[in-house]
Amino acid sequence: MSLKRNILVTGGTGFIGSALVKRLVVRPDLQVLAWVRRSDVDLPAGVTPVLPSFNRIFAVGSAAGRVDTVVHCAARVHVMNETASDPLSEFRKVNVELTLDLARAAVAAGATRFIFLSTIKVHGECSGAGAPFTACDIPRPADPYALSKLEAEEQVRALASETGLELVVIRVPLVYGPGVKGNFRSMMRWLVAGVPLPLGGLNNRRSLVALDNLVDLIDVCIDHPVAANRTLLVSDCEDLSTSALLQRLAGALGRRARLLSIPERWIAKTARIFGQEHAYQRLVGNLQVDASETCELLGWAPPVGVDEALGKTAEHYLKKDGP
Repeated sequence: MSLKRNILVTGGTGFIGSALVKRLVVRPDLQVLAWVRRSDVDLPAGVTPVLPSFNRIFAVGSAAGRVDTVVHCAARVHVMNETASDPLSEFRKVNVELTLDLARAAVAAGATRFIFLSTIKVHGECSGAGAPFTACDIPRPADPYALSKLEAEEQVRALASETGLELVVIRVPLVYGPGVKGNFRSMMRWLVAGVPLPLGGLNNRRSLVALDNLVDLIDVCIDHPVAANRTLLVSDCEDLSTSALLQRLAGALGRRARLLSIPERWIAKTARIFGQEHAYQRLVGNLQVDASETCELLGWAPPVGVDEALGKTAEHYLKKDGP
């Protein structure tokens, strides 16, 4: 009987990481290790917690002994009310320095593959109309978070070329699913409360990815030989305007979206007045992702449709936070 392979998931209790360990723990060929901050966290049966060392470096070898594959989900993400005097430095500490430390420790522990969750925002905040981002586009990160993720990609890629580690980079757009927070959760709150939203006239296009679809792709990338040393883009392969998303999300919540058709230039002016230009771009700008190369290379397709995924997201929200 062959030995199980050890796979380490960082951010094992986070939004993506927790869903991933639940998916992987049922695989009979894997022993799942979850990097967590405390040993008393609630993990699925069969998942082994791995703690960081005292100096916050990911101590892979001390707890895991041997690691075959690492899936790096942990990161310092967008901070809406940033208080750091030097945000880029803070993002680099976690997203670049600790990522590189983890990759080095993984190599020392015998890892042969490192799957790194990056962000589609390394390409910029907005894509051109009808011109979705592709993996070969020149990166143009527009904020400290995106820049730190791009720098991490580059440094781990350099390490991989030196050591033979197989690097798989997955650039991820907005992820939604049960337990989602941030702007997506705010949209559900607005829709449930019946708040009129001035977004009914938008004809933009944005790519998203359901949590189930992202986890499925990561699972495929653990074994697929063609994924090695690739940069992959992912999405649900169905782009939506903000108004269409709100309408379909409202339907999943059992509500009617109260959308007002306000000229986009008025929305932009209001956003500038209140210093919300970034929020405006996230709502009304185009951000399309061409995931066709990923699908063709790996023989992969999103297993869950948008409406099914929205239904799961809405059901969880109503149970946990709804009226």
